[in-house]
Amino acid sequence: MKLYDFDGMFEQKLSEYIKRNPRGYTEKQWEDVIPSMYAKFGDTVIKSIGKTPNQYYAEQSDEELVSGLRAHIKNGVPVSEYLCNAIESRHIEELLLPLLSGSEDEISYALNLIGSCKVALPEYMRLLTASDSEDVRNTCVDYVKDFADEVKEHALENYKKGVQPEYMLEILSRCTVRDERVFDLLIKAFRTADENLAMCASYLAAYGDERALPYLMEKIEDEDISYADFQELKFAIEALGGTYDKERDFSSDPYYELIKSHGVIDIDIFKDIK
Repeated sequence: MKLYDFDGMFEQKLSEYIKRNPRGYTEKQWEDVIPSMYAKFGDTVIKSIGKTPNQYYAEQSDEELVSGLRAHIKNGVPVSEYLCNAIESRHIEELLLPLLSGSEDEISYALNLIGSCKVALPEYMRLLTASDSEDVRNTCVDYVKDFADEVKEHALENYKKGVQPEYMLEILSRCTVRDERVFDLLIKAFRTADENLAMCASYLAAYGDERALPYLMEKIEDEDISYADFQELKFAIEALGGTYDKERDFSSDPYYELIKSHGVIDIDIFKDIK
C-alpha cells in the first residue's frame, strides 16, 4: 500500500495560497479559515492519485485502514485527519486493540480512536498498571471510569494488592451500583489521607453516598487543614446535600494569600445583576 502525505500536500497548497495572498487574512482569521480549508481539501481530487483524500480512504477495507495507520506511524508519514475520520466512521475498535500493545505512537493513536469503549476495558486496565506514561494512564482511567461498575472487582483486587491505588480509587468512586466494600474503602482512604486529602474528598463526592457527610464535616473542622483542602471538603459536603457556613481564617495560608492577591476569592459575578 502506498502511503500519501495528504497533510504535506495541504500545507504546500496553503503555503502557495499565502504567498499569492499575503494580506488575505489576519493571524486570528487564519485560525478559523484553515480548518475549513483543510476540510475542503479532503474533497478535492488529487491529480496524481485520481481521487480525493476522503475517497481514497473510503474505498479501503477496515483492515486496510488499520494497516495503513500502522504503516504511517512506522514510516514516519504524517497521519491525516482524513485517515483518522475514516477509521472512526467504521467503528472498528476491535481491529485497533493490537495497537494498544504497540509503540508509544500506536498507543496514542489507538487511545484517541477507540475512546471510551467497553471492548477495550481489559487493555485499558492493563495499561493502567503497565504503562510508564502518565498521560497514557490518565487517559485510560478517564475512559475506564465510564464503565466503573464493569471493572469494579478488578479495581478492588488491584487496590488490595497496592497496584496503582490512586487510579483504582478514582475508578471505584464512579461506581453507580452501591457496594459496602467500595464505600468502606473510600472512607478509609479519606480518613487516612494526608497529602491526598482533597482528592479523597472528591472521590466521596463523586461516589455520592450521603453517609460520608459526618466524616467530611468532622474533617473540615480541623484547624490545621489547608485552604485548598478546605475548599474541596466544602465542595464535597455541598455535593452530598450538606452545608458548611462557618467563617474560617486562612490568612496565614500561602495558597489563600496567592489567590487573594489575584482577586479570586469571594468574587460574585452576579452581584450587580438586577
